[in-house]
Amino acid sequence: MIRPLLPAVVLVAAVLTGPSSADPVSAAAARFAGLAGDVSAADGAVFDARDDTGRTMDTAQIVQAPDGTYLAVYHTTLADGRFHAAVATSTDLRTWTRRHDFGAGTSQPALAADDTGGYVLAYEKDPANHIALRHYPSLAALLTGNAARTFDAPRTLSGCAEGTPDITSVHGGTVELTGHYRADCDTDRQLRAVLRDFTTWHATPDHRLDRALLAWDTGGNIGDRSRIELKGESLVLIEGQRRRGDFGSWRTYAYDPASGRAGREAIRTPGGSRAFANPSAGPVTDPEGRPALLVSLFVPKEESAPGESGELIYWRELAN
Repeated sequence: MIRPLLPAVVLVAAVLTGPSSADPVSAAAARFAGLAGDVSAADGAVFDARDDTGRTMDTAQIVQAPDGTYLAVYHTTLADGRFHAAVATSTDLRTWTRRHDFGAGTSQPALAADDTGGYVLAYEKDPANHIALRHYPSLAALLTGNAARTFDAPRTLSGCAEGTPDITSVHGGTVELTGHYRADCDTDRQLRAVLRDFTTWHATPDHRLDRALLAWDTGGNIGDRSRIELKGESLVLIEGQRRRGDFGSWRTYAYDPASGRAGREAIRTPGGSRAFANPSAGPVTDPEGRPALLVSLFVPKEESAPGESGELIYWRELAN
C-alpha cells in the first residue's frame, strides 16, 4: 500500500481469528498476538515518527546494525510529488537522523544484512514501476548511498507494476525476496523472486498466499508483507484490502506458511483506529538492552482516530 498520508505512530493490540475459527493459525501467530498486544503492555512507542528533517517515515522497516545502531528505511512524498526512499539512524528508536536520500521515484524500501558485513536494499522504482536492488559493502557505504552493485529487475509477471519488496534471505550471491505484481494490470497479487549474482532474476506468483488472503474476502489489493521467526517458527504478516480503492479497508493478517492459512489481526488502538497496512516486524535489542520484538504498521487516515493516522513504531520485550 503506497499512498502517502500524514503520519503518526500508534500501538497495536492484536487478536487473530480465521475465516471459520477464532483460534490463531499457529503457535507463532499466537505468540505474535501476545507480544503485539495491549497498548499499555508495550515497552516503548513513538507517535508521528519523523526524521530530524521533519520527513514522515512512511512504511518504515527497521533493522539493527552489529554496533547496536538502529537503521530505518522508509519513504516520504516530497514537494516534487514523488516518493523518496531514505535511510536514517537512531540509538533510541525515538529520534532519527536521516543519512541518505535514495532519489526521486524510490519507495517501499526493504533492508537486510548480508553475510559479509554489507547490506542489500530493495525498493520499488518508478517510472515503469519495478523492483530495484542495491548492494552496499559496508554500513558506511549504505549511509552514503555508495552502492557496489545494482540491479533493476525486469517485469515478468505484469506489464504494469511489480514492487513492495521484502528481503527474506541474503546468502552468498543469492538474494531471496517477495513482492507484489499488478495481476492483469488490475489488482496487486503476491510474488516470490530470486536474484543470483546481481545478474539473474526469476519471479513466480505466490498463489498459495493469495488464496489465504482471498479467503478473508479481500476484494482489493494484496500487498506488503514481512516474514519473521518466533520460537523457530515462521510467520508472515501481510496487508490485504477488503474493498478496491478504499484505503480505510486495509487490514493486517498473519499467514502460516506451514498450513497455508491466514488469520486477521483485530487491531485496537487507544482511539479505535480500524485500518492498518504495511506491516513489518523483527527482533532487536531494545534501548534498555533487552531482546525485544519491534513492530511497525502504517495507519491510513481513513478509519483512523484523531491523532492516530500515519506510521507506528513500538517494541515489546521478548520473555524467555
